[in-house]
Amino acid sequence: MTMNETIARLRAGHLMVRDAEEWDELSTDLERAYGSNDDELIEQLQPQFLQSWRTVTRYVLRDTFDAAGIAVTDPSHPWGIATLTANGTSCEPLLCRPDDAGTEKAGAGGGLQLLTFADAMTHYTDCLALLFDERDY
Repeated sequence: MTMNETIARLRAGHLMVRDAEEWDELSTDLERAYGSNDDELIEQLQPQFLQSWRTVTRYVLRDTFDAAGIAVTDPSHPWGIATLTANGTSCEPLLCRPDDAGTEKAGAGGGLQLLTFADAMTHYTDCLALLFDERDY
């Protein structure tokens, strides 16, 4: 499977669960909850947000990643989607800006900025590019 095919299936898999606006709304709501220190709302939204991304990647896209020769394991970063490995190379797409990766709290108080759906897909694509040879595009 080529990188472009993998990315198309990756995007479609996530959009089967929620449309882009719903993904963005969940991200925005979670950032606001952090910004207002609303622990109850954070406890409600954060697991839902993270688990949705992780479940789609791990289970819905299992055949896609298997066909591409990519192993999927649990993420190491608190805002990671999964650890993806192929040909001895690993990467971890994040749900926050990569330069914020050392920060665990989202929102204005923590400094972490959660990604929009489009930005998360771009970061995911950048990670996948590390796992494919140029000829596989």
